[in-house]
Amino acid sequence: TIQTLEDMLRACVLDFGKGWDKHLPLVEFSYNNSYHTSIKAAPFEALYGRKCRSPICWAKLKKCMADEALAIPLDEIQVDDKLNIIEEPVEIMDREIKRLKQSRIPIVKVRWNSKRGPEFTWEREDQMQKKYPHLFPNSAPMANTTS
Repeated sequence: TIQTLEDMLRACVLDFGKGWDKHLPLVEFSYNNSYHTSIKAAPFEALYGRKCRSPICWAKLKKCMADEALAIPLDEIQVDDKLNIIEEPVEIMDREIKRLKQSRIPIVKVRWNSKRGPEFTWEREDQMQKKYPHLFPNSAPMANTTS
């Protein structure tokens, strides 16, 4: 819809400032290749009967000269069948009990082995103990209680 295009262009202007027009082909490509439920296809595919080619000129891309200290060896990364990075919990950092009306829900602060740096999340204790029992030596999960 026009509203979608306006939103995409507004986001482009906010992200890229005065250089937004240089990124316009990418916005067009994204819009033309996005599935639209009203026509049950992407606009380009509906119009031309084939998928759109990428607007990127691959010959203009240069080899990335990254800082080796920031590189992550590929053998250290585990991915699932959908190519999502698998991150495992390292340890339980803290415990709390959240009160919801008549329920008490035990939660734990978990430190993950994220490649992006330290990452901590609060998770339900019973779910974590079921999935990662090795993080809970000699302890039973706190049960959900009602008052």
